[in-house]
Amino acid sequence: MPKITDVRFVPSRGGYFNIDLAAQLASPTRNGFLYEGEPVTPGFERIVQPGEAISVLLLLNDGQVAVGEGVSVILAGVAGRDAVFRPAAAMDLLDRQLRPRLVGRELRSASQLAQEIDAIVVNGKPIHNAIRYGTTQAIFHAVALSRHRMPAEVIADEYVTSIATVPIRILAASEQSDSTLIDRAILKRADLLPHGAFSSVENDLGHDGGKLLDYAAKLTARIRQIGGSEYFPSIHFDMYGSVEKLFGHAAAMAEFLDRLADAVAPFPLLIESPIIKETQQDQFDCYRKLRDALACRSSTVKIVIDEWCNTLSDIRECSRLGVADFVQIKCPDMGGINNIIEAILLCRAFGMGSCLGGSANETDISARMTAQIALACQPDFLMSKPGLGFDEGHMILTNEMLRTLAVLETRK
Repeated sequence: MPKITDVRFVPSRGGYFNIDLAAQLASPTRNGFLYEGEPVTPGFERIVQPGEAISVLLLLNDGQVAVGEGVSVILAGVAGRDAVFRPAAAMDLLDRQLRPRLVGRELRSASQLAQEIDAIVVNGKPIHNAIRYGTTQAIFHAVALSRHRMPAEVIADEYVTSIATVPIRILAASEQSDSTLIDRAILKRADLLPHGAFSSVENDLGHDGGKLLDYAAKLTARIRQIGGSEYFPSIHFDMYGSVEKLFGHAAAMAEFLDRLADAVAPFPLLIESPIIKETQQDQFDCYRKLRDALACRSSTVKIVIDEWCNTLSDIRECSRLGVADFVQIKCPDMGGINNIIEAILLCRAFGMGSCLGGSANETDISARMTAQIALACQPDFLMSKPGLGFDEGHMILTNEMLRTLAVLETRK
């Protein structure tokens, strides 16, 4: 029986940065890529600091090595999320608590071992999401290696799913201010774009939303100009709560979002995080009111919820209440990838759409495992990662899916 003979934990680099959102909002003066001022959120040494990762290496008794990598999301420590992850501070815990639970384990079931690791409690609290995320990736990779299968096949076997026959659609994660990047996304036929971060009422929306309406119209014109007549993407804006900040109540938000839908017509419009509240209860209540207001207008705008949907139980409650059209399953916030898999299947059972998302701070290793999960579980779309340069993340996810599908077709 294949088994784990040793484990190595290697501090590594993340794909982007961690940003202290509370400090950023309190002192928004820019200094190049940085912000002036001191950090506010525990765990941050600066308002903007390079992302860090933990590489988890499982050495198997047949000489193979399985790998997983865990990180914090960019805006760590807010909206119920774990604090920013610092690998150096976690090494003692990894060696004392995690390594003994893995060395010598037989690779019988990826899902069962992942659930065991995901459930570890130290001093009354679960271990950091980044550790659970990276370790469970390595577990599924190890079981796939031991069975001479792709991770998507292991997931499909253990969760009784059907593997996709074509790549899952990808949302281009980008800096909306970089027009050349948007052009590249259009030329590469991104399925959804531009994502971006339209977080500033003053800079991104403007008075009565005029700046965003103008941006949307120009984006639509550019798609028509260089995209070709057969290219029909969805338009996806990530608002970070700015819509509610500007318009305040549901009816006014719905009216503006319908105007925005007209500006991007004929392309479908998805709006992520139009509202971010201080508590989950307020968040869900406000989303329900917004969806009701949109329904009264027979609006075609689709709402994507992110903040306060960090865990499997959060997503279960969100799906049960029907507070959004889609939920972004933010992979590093979910802990073990067993939770990610179950979240996609849960959304489908409740009739809610799912974006298998994550963070620009992720790595090539975690992105590749995300592609495997996507093929096995078939969410509505993926978010490109790592980084915010679009090209690299889009390439990593697309090629991983294409390679896997080619292998599966050969086996048929």
